[in-house]
Amino acid sequence: MPTRRSVLAGLAAGSIAPAFAQARPVTFEVKLKKYGGDGAYVVVYVLDKAGAYKGTLWMAGGKSKYYRHLSDWDRASGGALSGLDGVTGASVGAGRTLSVTSDLADTLIDGGFQVRVDTSVEKMRDNPSDIVAPLTTEGAGRPMRGKGYVESFVYKLQ
Repeated sequence: MPTRRSVLAGLAAGSIAPAFAQARPVTFEVKLKKYGGDGAYVVVYVLDKAGAYKGTLWMAGGKSKYYRHLSDWDRASGGALSGLDGVTGASVGAGRTLSVTSDLADTLIDGGFQVRVDTSVEKMRDNPSDIVAPLTTEGAGRPMRGKGYVESFVYKLQ
């Protein structure tokens, strides 16, 4: 299971003196449905309360020519290769779970930020914003259903 220590801890704290910036590990779990196709490209990323792109936590799928199929992420990040500031790994198979742990600034939690998950499978449908979840203390640990290939999504504050 991949682990990612993200630079997002500093992104939201830009207006706060570095000595006061606090971060905590957050684990994101994306379980895919058994959809009967090739491995899925999955991207987990963060937007601020105005909808501006803040960073990529993880990209599952190694061929950059398919990143444009993750259209909401591609648009928000300003283009597939310019937006890839997270870590990449292999695509995720049907019925499998992607688990990513990142250090996030405390200001991201309950600060109007949201995590999004886009999914795409070769020769099948693309699912932009398959998951849209506000990053809140209250929402932590509560599973959500996706609108495409995501069977369930949950994030856990540590």
